[in-house]
Amino acid sequence: MLDAIASAPGVSRAGVAARTGLTKATVSTVVDRLVTASLVREHGQERRSGPGRRGTSLSLSPDGPCGLGVEIGVDYLATCLVGLTGEVRGEWTRHRDNRDLPPEQVLSRVADALAEALADARRQDVTVAGVGVAVPGLVDTASGRVTVAPNLGWQDVDLAAEMHTRTPELPGQLVVGNEANLAAVAELHALRHEPASPSSFVHVSGEIGIGAGIVLDGTLFDGLHGFGGELGHFPVQPRGPRCSCGARGCLERLAGKDAVLDRAGVDDVDALVAALDAGDSTARAAVRAVGRVLGSTLSAVVNLLDVPTIVLGGVYARLHPWLSEPLSAELGDRVVGAPRRRVEVRRSVLGGEAAVRGAAAAALRTVLTDPDAYVLRARQAESRTTSSVGSRMDGGNGSSPAS
Repeated sequence: MLDAIASAPGVSRAGVAARTGLTKATVSTVVDRLVTASLVREHGQERRSGPGRRGTSLSLSPDGPCGLGVEIGVDYLATCLVGLTGEVRGEWTRHRDNRDLPPEQVLSRVADALAEALADARRQDVTVAGVGVAVPGLVDTASGRVTVAPNLGWQDVDLAAEMHTRTPELPGQLVVGNEANLAAVAELHALRHEPASPSSFVHVSGEIGIGAGIVLDGTLFDGLHGFGGELGHFPVQPRGPRCSCGARGCLERLAGKDAVLDRAGVDDVDALVAALDAGDSTARAAVRAVGRVLGSTLSAVVNLLDVPTIVLGGVYARLHPWLSEPLSAELGDRVVGAPRRRVEVRRSVLGGEAAVRGAAAAALRTVLTDPDAYVLRARQAESRTTSSVGSRMDGGNGSSPAS
């Protein structure tokens, strides 16, 4: 029922009954529970054409719980609070180099960032329903274990267990996922509000590493073991520079953020964009070279998967005005069937925020798929709070004060 309301905002109780096959009496009872739990709100009359009485509109509640997303980047940490209706209630980014540090040290930083975000949620009187963590590596989503994250230097890290140890009062469920996959799912939802939005695309997250989230017909495709989309380790130059994964000549060593900054002779992305805006020939040549390498690699992906759209995310989203032309030209030369088989290259709607928002949305999906568990946890938390308040009023001994 909650899914029926989420997928058709403004639907009435009768509409929910028709969509689910449940009786109107059952729908009414459950809707009342969802409204009480602040998961659904009632507002105005439903909008529809034709005769007949219009029911009350139902939609997800903007005053409901939030998901808390965390992205562990190679050179930053980001956190984000996202509500049921997609509104962002807070975003924070901390620029810190996490390379070659012990996982325990990085996860202590994550725990500190989580504590700050949770404190801000309390100040806003926002309920956090779950936490999602985006990691640049191969993730066993069922267990929350990171199999390998080459650019962080991680091998077989039980991230879920480590986080529960460091933040024992972690609210709701903890979800761990690959950053490129979470970014692609977030982008898919954001694109639904765009005109002529694609249902199949490859979202390329360009940072120090390069990840690809593959969406086919509105569904994430992440491979048999959930390890698909490792575009950054596509072999480009067999005798090229050594990669963090141990191989040579991987795409991210030739077209990742560090590579383009080195080619352009600048220290950070802000300086690169300023140089590009100023027409600096070295910066523009660097981005064109990266665009050609990236386009050559993505042409193989397009030929294999037959996707019509490439979405540039992360750093590539900021470089889109200068990156898209050489990238598109390479696709035009290498995609079989071009120019009739045109591939669109578009900028990510969410840019560098896609992964952390995707992590927050993944945490909220645990509520949407199992609202009963959320309602039960909320009742237990309320009961503990009431008991604690009563205990303090009693002087801590559980008895009534003397008259």
